[in-house]
Amino acid sequence: MRSPAVVGAEHSFFRVLQRELEERGARVTWYEGVLVAQGNDPMSLMFSAHIDRHGLVCTGPNEFQYAAFVSGGRSDLLGNSVSEELMLQIVDRFSDVGVFAYEPWSGAYRGKGQIENAYICPHRNNLIFELSGMEHLVAGTPVAFRDVLRTEQGRYLGQLDNVLTAAMLVYLFELGFQGTAFFTAQEEAGRSWRYLLEWFRRFGGSTNQLVVVDTSPYPDNAAANEQQLVLRHSDANATFNRELTERLEERCRRLGIKVSFKDDYIRRQNELNATQGLPQKSLGSTEMGRIIAASGGLVDGTTLQIPTTGYHTMDESASVEACDAFLRILCDLAGVRYPYWRYEPIA
Repeated sequence: MRSPAVVGAEHSFFRVLQRELEERGARVTWYEGVLVAQGNDPMSLMFSAHIDRHGLVCTGPNEFQYAAFVSGGRSDLLGNSVSEELMLQIVDRFSDVGVFAYEPWSGAYRGKGQIENAYICPHRNNLIFELSGMEHLVAGTPVAFRDVLRTEQGRYLGQLDNVLTAAMLVYLFELGFQGTAFFTAQEEAGRSWRYLLEWFRRFGGSTNQLVVVDTSPYPDNAAANEQQLVLRHSDANATFNRELTERLEERCRRLGIKVSFKDDYIRRQNELNATQGLPQKSLGSTEMGRIIAASGGLVDGTTLQIPTTGYHTMDESASVEACDAFLRILCDLAGVRYPYWRYEPIA
């Protein structure tokens, strides 16, 4: 979490990942927008995790914008994704957050500062940030949120999306995983699926099955704790592989892991909103849905997610129990030994 990976400026984090993976015996190949780590049986099982995290980018003299919208080429907040819906709600949560600038290729430090204000500009209809201590930066410099992992009352806290599941995949190689793990860039800008699909078109088989791992937002701890892991039948783009989704659900239940389906949850919320005259929520746009919709049958699969709260803030949290459940199902799918440990809830 201390290594920056702002959307559109992930190169330095790829270098960190490459070192960590190679130390654990993986063969690592770096392509534009995706780092591919493979064991001795690469087509046996394939996971994908995006590694970009939200941050800012300097767009002019002492001018800073939300990196995901700049990287994605979006000058307007269209409101058609979960990310954008939530950003409209949490724009006021960034005051006093510490930030630091870095050189995107090497990760070299370029200074630190603090967010003084964040607002939606009525002229540009985009998120604008006012920073102190960053007057020296030139346009194009990424600015990351200063963050460290904390553990409080049985929950991990920090900017978890999506360094949490990426770290799990790195650890899976340490446990002996022999399949393939993709680590993609610019997911938060809606572009990661393009890099992934390009790889499958060049190196994949006639059909390719993928499990995309990520976090999944809930409004509070009570809602998040209703399940340990989150599955999906579909998102706003496509229907996921039914057989693989059902097999994943069955494996979770066999291991005693409580699961729910996020698309079902959103539909129930929308039914309630309709009775109250509230706007409908998006089913969300995932890397899996985008690649299924665009691949013409070449790639399909499903998602596996950890429920979190405080989405896209410095206080995003996931329960330790949910993270342990996530590791257990990864080990079960990969056919490697689960390093059992007993979780003791913090009083």
